[in-house]
Amino acid sequence: MTRPLPQELSRRGVLAGGGALVLSFSLLKPTDLLAQEAQGAKPPPQEPKLPGSLKTEPMLDAWIRIDADGTVTVFTGKAELGQGIKTALIQVAAEQLEVDPGTIHLTTADTSQTPNEGYTAGSHSMQDSGTAILHAAAQVRGILIGLAAARLDVPSERLQARGGAVVSEDGRRLPYGDLIAGDVLHVRAAPTSSLKDPARHAVMGQSMPRVDIPAKVTGGAAYVHDLRPPGMVHARVVRPPSPGARLRALDASGVERLPGVIKVVRDGDYLAVAAEREFQAVTAMRALAAAARWDEQPSLPDQAGLYAYLESLPADTHIILDRPGPPAVAVKTVEAAYSRPYQMHGSIGPSCAVALFQDGALMVWSHAQGMFPLRQSIAEMLRLPPEAVRCVHTEGAGCYGHNGADDTAADAALIARALPGRPVRVQWMREQEHTGEPYGPAMLTKAQALLDASGAIVSWRYTVRSNTHSTRPPGAGQLLPARLLAAPFQPPPPKPLPQPEGGGDRNAIPLYALPNARVVHEFVPAMPLRVSALRALGAYMNVFSIESFMDELAAAAGADPVAFRLRHLEDARARAVVTAAAERFGWSGEAKPRGRGRGFAFARYKNLAAYAAIAAEVEVERESGRVRLVRAIAAVDSGEAVNPDGIRNQIEGGIIQSASWTLYEQATFDRTRITSKDWSTYPILRFASAPETIAVHVIDRPGQPFLGTGEAAQGPAAAAIANAVAHATGARLRELPLNPERVRAALAI
Repeated sequence: MTRPLPQELSRRGVLAGGGALVLSFSLLKPTDLLAQEAQGAKPPPQEPKLPGSLKTEPMLDAWIRIDADGTVTVFTGKAELGQGIKTALIQVAAEQLEVDPGTIHLTTADTSQTPNEGYTAGSHSMQDSGTAILHAAAQVRGILIGLAAARLDVPSERLQARGGAVVSEDGRRLPYGDLIAGDVLHVRAAPTSSLKDPARHAVMGQSMPRVDIPAKVTGGAAYVHDLRPPGMVHARVVRPPSPGARLRALDASGVERLPGVIKVVRDGDYLAVAAEREFQAVTAMRALAAAARWDEQPSLPDQAGLYAYLESLPADTHIILDRPGPPAVAVKTVEAAYSRPYQMHGSIGPSCAVALFQDGALMVWSHAQGMFPLRQSIAEMLRLPPEAVRCVHTEGAGCYGHNGADDTAADAALIARALPGRPVRVQWMREQEHTGEPYGPAMLTKAQALLDASGAIVSWRYTVRSNTHSTRPPGAGQLLPARLLAAPFQPPPPKPLPQPEGGGDRNAIPLYALPNARVVHEFVPAMPLRVSALRALGAYMNVFSIESFMDELAAAAGADPVAFRLRHLEDARARAVVTAAAERFGWSGEAKPRGRGRGFAFARYKNLAAYAAIAAEVEVERESGRVRLVRAIAAVDSGEAVNPDGIRNQIEGGIIQSASWTLYEQATFDRTRITSKDWSTYPILRFASAPETIAVHVIDRPGQPFLGTGEAAQGPAAAAIANAVAHATGARLRELPLNPERVRAALAI
């Protein structure tokens, strides 16, 4: 890897060179523009909203670049996090531009080159960036055909885009590069596009192999961990041993004399060391940690009484659904309460970043989910202008939300500032990842429903109590290293994320047709442990709770769980995934072998993204309490399926991760320190416990909008497993995780 230039590059400068096509026009007619200049003239009617992320970045050259040699570059502000969007976005662009996918170069989140699309989060990549690229590519194709029509003096209708060129009926062919030579057009996107007929799709809808996989499975340079720019040094950090601990004393003289050590960095309670080689940095870090003396206080709650403690904390009450209906005539009342502990992101590879500070400018390579918010936060922390900081997304181990990636980038930035001119690579140790990352919040839910004589739900009450589910940047106070400095940055007050997507209350409103429904979000500002976004946010717990409760209601009504759900579903697409999953699972009323059980669950993620239904079969060892997911069958509707295999990968991975959360994962702590600091104290699902079978049926809807899929499976998978455990044992477990101790307790073993 060659040393990059750490200055902010100009998009205009990049795109103006080399005969590149920079496409532009105004949506207003000249007469409209003149009218606006007239004294007292009214502005023209507001244009329709642009699709996807074109709303915030409307210029086509922000998304598509065509060089004079015909090279096509596609830009996205989203990041490849293992979800396969590099491949899917290339497919979208290739389809609409009529080029071979293998000829497209894709540039992902980079503050000097790509659109600012905020975070890669909330299953928004295809919905936002995919939609923007879909329309941008279609409009670029239309402009190219128009340019060719003028060049060939034939109507546009008699031309076709094919294989990176515009072709006429008589065989004349104009490559895209020839069409744009010498042209510099800056184009604002139109609100509508001439999209290809889905029936003619040759690339979209196909299971194209992932472009990011080969390097990952062959030992290639695939991750930020693999970066080795010339002159790079290695660094390690020393974190306070507990939340709120203060550095009382430090004698670093012995550490500074260790082989290879370049510098010990201290700023307040912030400690780090840089060395020429990685193991030298690790050795120095351990010596530095041993030399540090900290003042600690018992600031954490008693874990045994965690849920009572959370219940006692002050909360802001938000009524997010109040749907009145006719007076309920009920014959049965059902109530239940559910709980979830703090859980980790559990990234297999520790967080890592590389930074270079040179000539007053900083460049950072990071696997965080938002390069532009990260740039703003680091610039604030270092008191630099944002334009002096460039953040480039480089893939890392799966982050699954806001893990340690942003903090590690801040570490690299601070240490690089202390060593100008030399790239600095920082990687956390395993115990730092486990104890330092922001966790997924602990949550409490309560549900109550009334059933009438026919077994229908006639009243619904649901409450969810939770901390915030996002303490992401921007803001230096959201970076852990910035809080440790001598002049520390304070985190802003936590806030709930607003509906319709929500945070702790994500998916708290069921998609079912329920009269007399009321849903309350009790937002708890106080955070005993540092928390932030964990994949699916509150949807994991809310869907687990709601879909567990739906099974309890079905039992109270004497109804089949699938039939009970269908009775209360009006959305045709929801009914389709429920029916498909049940049919492919072979759902029936037949008894399962002893120790086996089946369960079902459904949700539409955020009630506006992908639909997912999952049927699960589990095996429960009564003596040990061990639960094993044997098989899972899923049906998913993600709108138009760009890469069906990519969608299957997402759902399969979501089921596996959810099974791990649901059966194993729980952060532990005493009154002072986090105690779950490795894989033995924070167990996760291992290969030996993986399901025998996972099958995913993709319901493709060509021409329909893309629906986010990456977080659609977590909630339904959890509830399907819990419902299967109840079916196998006759005991309903409502506290996560469903580990052997809780199963044995429920069975009185």
